[in-house]
Amino acid sequence: MVQNSPSRLVIASRESRLAMWQAEHVRDRLTLLYPQCDVKIVGMTTRGDQILDRTLSKVGGKGLFVKELEVAMAEGRADLAVHCLKDMPMVLPEGFAMAAVMEREDARDAFVSNDYASLDDLPAGAVVGTSSLRRQALIAARYPHLVIKPLRGNLDTRLAKLDRGEYAAIILAAAGLNRLGLAARIRALLSPETSLPAPGQGTLAIEIPERDDGLDLVALLAPLHHAHSALVSIAERKVSQVFGGSCQIPLASYATIDGDQMHLRAMVATPDGTRMISAEARGPAADAEALGLQVAELLRVQDAEGILAACLSEAAQADDDARSAELAASAAGKPAV
Repeated sequence: MVQNSPSRLVIASRESRLAMWQAEHVRDRLTLLYPQCDVKIVGMTTRGDQILDRTLSKVGGKGLFVKELEVAMAEGRADLAVHCLKDMPMVLPEGFAMAAVMEREDARDAFVSNDYASLDDLPAGAVVGTSSLRRQALIAARYPHLVIKPLRGNLDTRLAKLDRGEYAAIILAAAGLNRLGLAARIRALLSPETSLPAPGQGTLAIEIPERDDGLDLVALLAPLHHAHSALVSIAERKVSQVFGGSCQIPLASYATIDGDQMHLRAMVATPDGTRMISAEARGPAADAEALGLQVAELLRVQDAEGILAACLSEAAQADDDARSAELAASAAGKPAV
């Protein structure tokens, strides 16, 4: 038991149903551990939740989902924040730390459709929705006859767009559907061989601010930390970090542990899937970071940096085109399409 545990803790959370489930899950775990502590949740809307008409790769990336929560912690309005690990930037801002990595849920992607049983069943021209350049690249490479369109919004919003017929199918993280009791919406789970997961997918992480009041939040949260999940996340995120991992980069990395050995696979591609490279390696699980660096180097010698440079150049050109369209529309006195 932690000595001098606090009488009150506040969790900062996005207000989406899935984010609140995650915060409530941590609250309930902490309440069981420290029944004398009053654990509250403060909900807020982040910039990432507000911008729904553009893909994350075009509006600032993963940090859009955590900035407001970090401000709340820095100002003392919250003590910790719960994130999907795959949404966390590879390097946290100064003054913040990842205090715990919780046990991983299913890391796979899920195929969701009202009319089709799998990606293989979709006819030519069928529209597939995804919010991820990683998923876009993997689908485009294997199923070039499908049309892939952006899909933003929280989980319920995405499912509603599918139900309105805007998409023939959508690809979501299985973990989120499972956590909200929506596993029945999954028509098929995509194996890592078909759709290699994102770094940290299916894993929750708890972020805390630096404090000078003597409260040891790392010790307080230690019972929620899952060493196995933390190790695979270190390897996966190291690959992404090496290449400046962001939403503008179609990159996947996925690690598993068998005994004391870790197997790490990674992939880098262009968004259209026409260029794709992969690498894998095995090594001691205790040396997770070194394994991540090893796999990153195997990708590097296959010109991963050239592929990623092309991705960033394409993203920059898309941004320029969008700004030009906005300026032209403004000059003409009508909204940009």
